Amino acid sequence: DQATDPSTPEENWECIQRFCDQVNADTAGPSLAPRLLAHKIQSPQEMEALHALTVLETCVNNCGERFHNEIAKFRFLNELIKVLSPKYYGTWSSEKVKSRVTEVIFSWTVWFPQEVKIRDAYQMLKKQGIVKEDPKLPEDKILPPPSPRPQNSIFDTDEEKSKLLARLLKSNHSEDLQAANRLIKSMIKEEQEKSAKVSRRVNTISEVSENVKCMDELLENYKRQELSKPDQETLQTLFQRCEKLRPLLFRLASETVDDDEALGKSQQ
Repeated sequence: DQATDPSTPEENWECIQRFCDQVNADTAGPSLAPRLLAHKIQSPQEMEALHALTVLETCVNNCGERFHNEIAKFRFLNELIKVLSPKYYGTWSSEKVKSRVTEVIFSWTVWFPQEVKIRDAYQMLKKQGIVKEDPKLPEDKILPPPSPRPQNSIFDTDEEKSKLLARLLKSNHSEDLQAANRLIKSMIKEEQEKSAKVSRRVNTISEVSENVKCMDELLENYKRQELSKPDQETLQTLFQRCEKLRPLLFRLASETVDDDEALGKSQQ
């Protein structure tokens, strides 16, 4: 109630943080909090609804995977949709509240792409004409990294950046929030590039292994009998392809100097 008090025009960050702490401390917090917030977001008082949306976004940033799982359920998403739908509260909800709700759902489709229900709910809103176009997310909007993150994520392994991000996220200053948003985007990009390199390495090693296996079989047959012309051509094609992949393998090995297992596979 204090965190969403409509008589207070500014956000009460102390109360909001206490609410987040309570969600994290209480075993039932992640399941109870979305229901409490949904009730406040549906408030006929604009300021109460806007404060509740701020609390919701702060919880998404600070309350972890269990909270993310709850907001990704149709049970909760439907409560947000009611604020937009003319069949429910959309006729009297303020445009400012409806705009924020649309922005929140859209931002989740960006940052939680693995959550199919969020994407389906947003697409349904567009199909019904309730959402005309994707909102433009403001620069100072803090969005959480995707969850769950892959093993050895840069958000876990780069201690210096993680500490800086945590400090910026705790700030109430707009400049710090903008800096945090830029840092998140750069870390996400770095993680995507890292993932692409791993994928390229795995695919290349797999292709080389298959080619070498086929060449071994053909050469084994050649020891016993003369190869047919088609088999000779296949052997030549495989050899040429492996020759072309050799420089790429050397480069992949040089990129994985800190990863002994990956380096071993590249060198094999």
